[in-house]
Amino acid sequence: MMILVHAVEVGISVYAVIETGGKQYKVMEGQTIEVEKLPQEVGETVELDRVLLVVDDDKMVAGTPTVEGAMVSATVVLQARRRKVIVFKYKTRERYRRKKGHRQAFTRLRIGEIRA
Repeated sequence: MMILVHAVEVGISVYAVIETGGKQYKVMEGQTIEVEKLPQEVGETVELDRVLLVVDDDKMVAGTPTVEGAMVSATVVLQARRRKVIVFKYKTRERYRRKKGHRQAFTRLRIGEIRA
């Protein structure tokens, strides 16, 4: 797994790359992100310890695979489900039709503090 991030970005002083739900997210303090469903209730604080990269001004710390002692705290803002996706299977001239719907659950987080 290799992550390439440009450390020189305009107006950004501190950000991190975290992993949750099998996906990676670039987060900054105050940002709101949507991740795979977490078991916490709305209003609770979540400590995300799978921090892969931390950039603080000119200093960049990359983990192997995670940064030791780094943590991102976030607050659960919303627990919801996405819009329905219709899965329709059909075979020509065989009277085969299957219709199925799916709604994926997600958690909306507001990033609080990035500790490295």
